[in-house]
Amino acid sequence: MKTRPGKAGDAPACAAIFNDWVDATDWMPRVHSHADVARHYRDRVLPRQDVHVGEENGVICGFIAADGPFVTALYLAPAARNRGLGARLLASTRQSPQRLWTFQPNTAACRFYAREGFRENRRTEGDNEEGLPDILLERAT
Repeated sequence: MKTRPGKAGDAPACAAIFNDWVDATDWMPRVHSHADVARHYRDRVLPRQDVHVGEENGVICGFIAADGPFVTALYLAPAARNRGLGARLLASTRQSPQRLWTFQPNTAACRFYAREGFRENRRTEGDNEEGLPDILLERAT
């Protein structure tokens, strides 16, 4: 797998990875339609944020989006998980300090971020559009 900076044409693949994750995650409510997610990635994320993608054999299998030091998204296709791609994508956007939100029920993500040196800053009981408890994580690099 290789990583590279994202480009406008990557928006559909990034949106599909996110949509597939929502559809496969039983505790995650769908608050935006597939089409709305695709539009968001096309019109807002790829043009305005620092996006890097992971590719294997020309197929995008993961991505990270960051707005300055704030990671707004890091999602991998199931076949790309536990192969080091998440850490490589995280390294591609490193700024200090690095911050992100993750959902408390996402225990796999919580373990991953702890291994990557993130520490809990605070928790909410669902101050987000999904209404799910979440954790603000921070890492000084």
